[in-house]
Amino acid sequence: MIDLRPVGYIIGLLVGVLGLTMLVPFGVDYLYGNPDAQNFALSAMITVVAGGSMALATANASLKALSIQQTFLLTTLSWLVLPVFGALPFWLGAPNATYTDAFFEAMSGLTTTGSTVFTQLETLPHGTLLWRGLLQWFGGVGIIVVAMAFLPAMKVGGMQFFRSEGFETMGKVLPQAAKIASSIAVIYLILTLACIFAYTMAGMEFFDALVHSLTTVSTGGFANSDASFGAFKGAPEYVATVFMLLASLPFVRYVQLLNGSAEPMWRDSQIRAFLLLVAGLVVIMTAFQMLEDGFGTEESIRESLFNVSSILSGTGYASVDYQLWGAFPITLFFLMGLVGGCAGSTCCSIKIFRYQLLFSAIRSQVQKIHSPNGVFIPRYQGRRVGEDVMSSVTAFFVAFMLTLATLATILGLLGLDPVTAISGAATALANVGPGLGDEIGPSGNFQGLPDAAKWVLSGAMLIGRLELMAVYVLFTAAFWRH
Repeated sequence: MIDLRPVGYIIGLLVGVLGLTMLVPFGVDYLYGNPDAQNFALSAMITVVAGGSMALATANASLKALSIQQTFLLTTLSWLVLPVFGALPFWLGAPNATYTDAFFEAMSGLTTTGSTVFTQLETLPHGTLLWRGLLQWFGGVGIIVVAMAFLPAMKVGGMQFFRSEGFETMGKVLPQAAKIASSIAVIYLILTLACIFAYTMAGMEFFDALVHSLTTVSTGGFANSDASFGAFKGAPEYVATVFMLLASLPFVRYVQLLNGSAEPMWRDSQIRAFLLLVAGLVVIMTAFQMLEDGFGTEESIRESLFNVSSILSGTGYASVDYQLWGAFPITLFFLMGLVGGCAGSTCCSIKIFRYQLLFSAIRSQVQKIHSPNGVFIPRYQGRRVGEDVMSSVTAFFVAFMLTLATLATILGLLGLDPVTAISGAATALANVGPGLGDEIGPSGNFQGLPDAAKWVLSGAMLIGRLELMAVYVLFTAAFWRH
């Protein structure tokens, strides 16, 4: 029998902390004289009481060591329960959304997906806009800790390959998570403050700089305007590009860099592959725009650099409706969303390292075919890749594609057209943000979808953010037996 008390205690604390953070947008709305402040106060009270009650009811739990079952439950339930309460300010106050829309927005925020159901964002109270940004900021730092402490211990999707990297003393999951969180928090905060300063210097007003910094460093993509980042042409696009790329790199490298070791940063094959991919795609898109659309050089470079970085990192900002660029860019942007950044970053989707491992395995198989007597072993950064890692990565790819096909089929059955169904399933599962088509493309949003589709997509965001297997294992009988 699984002891649920430790799980309940930790989730109760997280819910309580989430409630306390609602006092920040409450204070902002109060200072601006917005009556929506009282709705944040009510939401905070409900959330703190609920979280505190849960923590008190399970306060006798032992937190010395979590079993693997408790770890899986904690990881999934945290990302499921927090949006339930994070949705309250949207439901009780502006924009007076239905609970379905409020939950969708909160799930999109905490999973740093960036898909939105809200329109006329410019008219929303400052507190609501700030809350959207805070949800993504918390989700960004939270997923780094999950990716570096929980997923390796759970051997999800090949993440066990990074089990001791940067944190040599493994210990138990919770002490390790606390150690990682304390190391990452400083770096995450420094990047956020630097981004705020850079946006301000680039001409943004302070409030816009604050909110967009929260959603840039988290690679979340929530914006303060229906035009997304189209409201900030020029210098802010370059600033956003720099920080989206910085947030796409493994945060453990920043920890090592602050400890005086720069070598791991430039030797990391993930980083090299990611930056080379960005550069190659930008060159292709820039050349295409200049030759096909007649864009100027600077505009082509800027728009290509910004939008490629946004989609590849999973941020999901859009400075233009790139669907107007033609069929080739649309196809390329769709495929970019299925790549993602580096493991241990705020990025989402499949991630660069899994493609590297897959290509290494394919190369070994090809070598075995033409040299049957040879011994060819997949390697990554000079290290031998074990069978358990390759099995996990292969299973992840298969599960991702099957899940994508299943979600697209379900959305089709709910009445969505093929482009909306397939791209909606892909963008939710990969936590990218915008889909394709007139309705959910970069110039649209998810407001017009049926409620059933929004719940399906909310579930897809959760599954994708936690790397699929961490959620699917909960639905196996063997998990509950042992």
